Amino acid sequence: MQQFELIAPCHFGLESVLKDEIYDLGYEISAVEDGRVTFTGDAEAIVRANIGLRSAERVLLKVGSFHAETYDELFEKTKALPWEAFLPREAKFWVTKAASVKSRLFSPSDIQSIMKKAMVGRMSEHYHLVRFPENGAEYPVRVFLKKDEVTAAIDTTGESLHKRGYRKAAVKAPIAENLAAGLLMLTPWKPGRILVDPFCGSGTFLIEAAMISAGIAPGMNRSFTAQSWTNLIPEKLWEEIRQEALEAVNTDISTDLQGFDIDPDAVAAARENAKLAGVADLIHFQVRPVSALSHPKKYGFIITNPPYGERLTSGTRGGEKYPAGAHPSARPEDPLLRAKTQTELTELYHTLGERFRALDSWSMYLITSYADAERALGFSAAKNRKIYNGMIRTYFYMFPGPKPPRHRPQDQ
Repeated sequence: MQQFELIAPCHFGLESVLKDEIYDLGYEISAVEDGRVTFTGDAEAIVRANIGLRSAERVLLKVGSFHAETYDELFEKTKALPWEAFLPREAKFWVTKAASVKSRLFSPSDIQSIMKKAMVGRMSEHYHLVRFPENGAEYPVRVFLKKDEVTAAIDTTGESLHKRGYRKAAVKAPIAENLAAGLLMLTPWKPGRILVDPFCGSGTFLIEAAMISAGIAPGMNRSFTAQSWTNLIPEKLWEEIRQEALEAVNTDISTDLQGFDIDPDAVAAARENAKLAGVADLIHFQVRPVSALSHPKKYGFIITNPPYGERLTSGTRGGEKYPAGAHPSARPEDPLLRAKTQTELTELYHTLGERFRALDSWSMYLITSYADAERALGFSAAKNRKIYNGMIRTYFYMFPGPKPPRHRPQDQ
């Protein structure tokens, strides 16, 4: 079967997680860069990656790359790429996104327009058509420019892979599904271990953990752009691999996954989302403030996305009230308001730190952009990792606890 070069973008900071996922699928990595992993695979790899990758944003089929410093170079070198090897004559194709970093060519609209014209020129010569019907399958193109190096790829995914299809009920500032899954995989947490999220919001961390525990492939119940690419991917591959994923699901398992939030609407949303994901019976959700966080067992995990300055709006989270104007877009001018917001945020993290210390031999992992998180918690992280949550630079703080003792097999 024909081999392709495939690119999987991800959140900055999750490259190592995505690399391991791709290795686990059985494919060879050719490059790991900031925010993306490149690997080699056939048509089956496109299907398996879309259905099975938890931390990726999407799967792109690379057409080619080249150096370009002028728009003339961009046109000629785009036209020189073998577009006809990927696009049939009826294809609907366009440059859906262009991103440029430290490059002489930086206007997305100009890049998109020029590359589309170059693609049409190439396709016209190959198919001997002056005008294309563009009434067939969609082949959206994404372009990345970095230091004048241009990479052109076709998007096999469509809507981002973080859209699993289960999060119909949402709360403010939810964490993306693929980011939550990637962060889970950065920790030592494994299926069967205790996991509590005291600021569960719409339940994403816990739902992703339950899906991992039950072997539910993240893309099993959604569609992808490349499903209509019958010139490259046999239709039966999608059916076969979905069926394979379905047969791997096992929800008849024991879990200890608990989500708490002070907001009843958030807890209701989390329960509805868990139901849609098929894991409602694997998670316990409850309206509870962080000040009431407790658990009788040892060696559990707190993995959470607590409120931080950029996410706060008027209302409550975790049992603490926050004034309107805490969101950065509000830019409150009143220094007393800013001080109040800071004080309440500090108290919230202090309470979380106290409740964590009261647990026996637990570990805690939290993602936040709150600069004083460690001071407010009352202790320093063993390490942290910079993660971009959307456009917000955050840190994933790691407070690993002791490992549980290994159980030796009984003497025969």
